[in-house]
Amino acid sequence: MICTTIRNGKECPFMTARGCSYNGGICHVIVEQCEGCKRGEEFSSGWYCSACPDPSLKWKNGNCNLATHVSAAVAGKKAKINPLKASKRGSR
Repeated sequence: MICTTIRNGKECPFMTARGCSYNGGICHVIVEQCEGCKRGEEFSSGWYCSACPDPSLKWKNGNCNLATHVSAAVAGKKAKINPLKASKRGSR
């Protein structure tokens, strides 16, 4: 349904005929870690995330999985090689 509380005119999965069904009845403002994310939208009452009604919960246990400005660092750890097996492979 279309939001009638904070994000007026935007599609919202939490809107019902009786109003916003999200915890507290309103969306929460973005947190400091969300600065620079492309999902942030400015409305008359502040900046809100277009994908999540409470961004602080997404950042609670590390990085937000919806953040567009954070890239996951791939750990390129080399595997330990047995020197005996490596010498046998080299002799072939």
